[in-house]
Amino acid sequence: MKEKVKRFDVLKINGKNTVRAEDTVVREFALTLFLNSYEIITLMCTPSSLEYLAAGYLFSEGLIKEKDHIKDITIDIKKGLARVMTWKDGLVKSGIYPKRLLAPKADRITSLPNGINIEKKAPITTKITIKKDQIYSLMDKFDLSPQIFMSTGGTHSTALCDNKNFLLFSEDIGRHNAIDKIFGECILRDIQTDDRIIMTSGRVSSQTLNKVSKTNIPFVISKSAPTDLGIEISKHLGITLIGFVRGRRMNIYTHDWRVIR
Repeated sequence: MKEKVKRFDVLKINGKNTVRAEDTVVREFALTLFLNSYEIITLMCTPSSLEYLAAGYLFSEGLIKEKDHIKDITIDIKKGLARVMTWKDGLVKSGIYPKRLLAPKADRITSLPNGINIEKKAPITTKITIKKDQIYSLMDKFDLSPQIFMSTGGTHSTALCDNKNFLLFSEDIGRHNAIDKIFGECILRDIQTDDRIIMTSGRVSSQTLNKVSKTNIPFVISKSAPTDLGIEISKHLGITLIGFVRGRRMNIYTHDWRVIR
């Protein structure tokens, strides 16, 4: 596996002081993903947990539905290739690929602003709740967890949690990649996501919520801001969306009844 960081000589300026020094920079790696014989995408990513990234991307994009679809995953780090083989090409023939054939029109919802499409899915109705102090405590742990970010400042982080502890943690230069690595690890290691929490360092967009919608995760908590479509999708899917968790403050955008104040 390639190193996650690289050292460079840089010129550092701090006020009136100028000094040449060595700086640590996060690596950017191109991974081209194949599903059977189909080239799906080239992901610009951090070169770690690439099997999880491949499986998680295909799952969160709806190209595979479950672990049993996967026959084999091979990573060629020298060539920058990830190949995911399924047990039968029936996955392709049944409309799982290409994306434009993922679902017939009747199975899509287009009532959200700007005609955004999301998969038809019953809203999450779980009665699980979390205390606001538990959210602060989890974010305190989250801030101390990203090792690559601490040395480079160049990654996003994602964690899968219950209401007290971290279960999984990932870092990547792309915030969506970090989420996909979590979901890929859940698939390949048979880790359940029902009633769990996704924590992210990045902006919560419609793409983020569409990825989370493939699971039964009722909480998305971020240090950053949501977009308007992220909020609309959260409302529709029954997901409690929380942003700007910094210090002892937060904004609860949707389904605030799950947070005990």
